[in-house]
Amino acid sequence: MSEEDLERYEAEIELALVQEYRTVLPLFQYVVETERRFYLANEVRLTVRETTSPACVELELADAWVWDMYRPARFVPSVRVVTFRDVNVERLPERDS
Repeated sequence: MSEEDLERYEAEIELALVQEYRTVLPLFQYVVETERRFYLANEVRLTVRETTSPACVELELADAWVWDMYRPARFVPSVRVVTFRDVNVERLPERDS
C-alpha cells in the first residue's frame, strides 16, 4: 500500500466518522472534550480532586459515543477518564420531539 493509498483510506474513514457524528448527535445530551478524545454522552459526572497539584479531573460518562477513527465500536455503555488537563463539558440544546 502506497503512502497516497494510506492517506486516501484515512480521509475516507474520517469522512465516514464525521457523517456518523452528525447522525448520532441528536441522540446525546452532552459533548465532552479532553486532550485525547471527544465524546458524546447522555450522563456526565465530573469530580475534581484538588488534593493533587495540578488538580486531577475524573469524568464518568454513561451511554457514550467516542470519536476515534480506529475504534471498531464507538458506542460504549460507560467511560472513565482521569486527566490533569483541561476538560470541556457542554450540554447540548434540547431538541423538540
